[in-house]
Amino acid sequence: MTTFATLLYELEAETGILTITLNRPDKLNALNAATIEDIRTAIQRAQDDPQVRGVILTGSGAKAFVAGADIAELTQLDEISARRASERGQEAFCSIEESSKPIIAAVNGFALGGGCELAMACHLRVAAENARFGQPEVNLGLIPGYGGTQRLAQLVGKGKAIELLLTADMVKADEALRLGLVNHVVPQAELLSFTRALLLRILTKAPLALGLCLDCVNAYYDQQRQGYQTEANGFARCFGSEDFREGTAAFLEKRPAAFTGN
Repeated sequence: MTTFATLLYELEAETGILTITLNRPDKLNALNAATIEDIRTAIQRAQDDPQVRGVILTGSGAKAFVAGADIAELTQLDEISARRASERGQEAFCSIEESSKPIIAAVNGFALGGGCELAMACHLRVAAENARFGQPEVNLGLIPGYGGTQRLAQLVGKGKAIELLLTADMVKADEALRLGLVNHVVPQAELLSFTRALLLRILTKAPLALGLCLDCVNAYYDQQRQGYQTEANGFARCFGSEDFREGTAAFLEKRPAAFTGN
């Protein structure tokens, strides 16, 4: 079993909920190369582990989800190593977005720069009332490098995304909810319990169908794929599944469905 230097990996066996906690509290959970690699490895392990049914991603402490990138590390990069770092971060965050298992960010404080990008890569976002979001890279003479320019526009629209990117303004949790950047805002003390309850509700549904829904939505934003055809293919695949037969039988028999993911 792989151990992680920068995060905690805790699986609740009875529910299949995995909690991944970014764990650099002395650095406000800032992302460095080691953290990016740990995230990539943890998500791949979760995807491959049949015991994992869904994931909660959060940060340690009450102040920050991820307060940004490790600036000291960034200053050591040149153009070539910076491109590699960006591509590696994009790969790690795309593995979150492309996971067939639902991944929810529980944003417990500042989600700035790479932290905002990490939250946006998750399928859903629940924010504590004290959460703050932003892409402040232009303050450092930079731009987001882990997919922020792309996902921010997808979530809040082109015009607002450009404003937030160019001004580096921080957005409070209630404004993030209004913009569609997060799905829910809850008191800090209720963040993990609310997120867990939301994920448990999702996990009562057919696992195959959940994964196909995620794949179809992602296909809409992928220029290399046809979203409608992906949907038709996924729809057809469901009809060959045991979950479809179980779901329809349970509906007709007026009983809860017992899905297996097959």
